[in-house]
Amino acid sequence: MGPLRRGLIAAAFLPGAAWAGACETVRPGWDGTPITAWGEALALFSTPAALFLLAASVTATLLRSAVGALVVCLMWSTLTMIVVSTDPTGLRDASRIEGCTGSPALFIVAVAALCAAMILYTTRKI
Repeated sequence: MGPLRRGLIAAAFLPGAAWAGACETVRPGWDGTPITAWGEALALFSTPAALFLLAASVTATLLRSAVGALVVCLMWSTLTMIVVSTDPTGLRDASRIEGCTGSPALFIVAVAALCAAMILYTTRKI
């Protein structure tokens, strides 16, 4: 593999004209400031699905329903799978490179902590 071929392969993976519209597609109102992990977690928690699951989490916790907490945890895990699953279009990776989306790691850790707390709180003491 010569230097020309290596250069062509490397140029194919650098952001360029093919990825120019990633931020317009993923975050249309993006103002140009890079998104941190906190900002990405806030954006993911403010989606309609996450807001519904937060309300369901509060309801299951207040009712101390172990089955309800389990169902809500399964729905949370489905949502996090959708957030981190592979993206065949490559828009998620391109938008991270451009800076309009951040790492979802903080969101995933917060969801895991919320689910663990719900399961521990709703478990009946024998």
